[in-house]
Amino acid sequence: MIRKNAIVFLIMLAVSSAGMVFAGDVYQWTDEDGNVHYGDRPASEVSEEPHAVSSGITDPPKVWARNELVAAAREPAEPTAEELRAQALGQEEKCATSKARLQKLLTSRSPYRQDENGERVYLDEDEIWAARERVQNQVEEYCYF
Repeated sequence: MIRKNAIVFLIMLAVSSAGMVFAGDVYQWTDEDGNVHYGDRPASEVSEEPHAVSSGITDPPKVWARNELVAAAREPAEPTAEELRAQALGQEEKCATSKARLQKLLTSRSPYRQDENGERVYLDEDEIWAARERVQNQVEEYCYF
């Protein structure tokens, strides 16, 4: 009977201690592409840094409160009336500019663009249609009022 109790005790001890986490060192390094990596063993990278890892009991109300604060900080603030007016004026300018560009594309005999040297490069038929479609989309986006 004592042997059976000892076996049960050892099984319970093993099961209860299986959930314990023994944190080791955590290393951080940045590769040549600028990506940050983490690992439990040091890499051969020069820029690796050890990080202290700690654990504790999680307090759900504190976690929820912190998450609510983070979510509230991410929400954009309501724009003021002046900001809305400035935004509307910017929208009107973009609308007028887009309409003028579309009119120029529709009426021009030989539409062109300037290259990096400032020289004219005349558009072929496919480029003209693509430019018209792009500018028409801008007109629809900015001239919704």
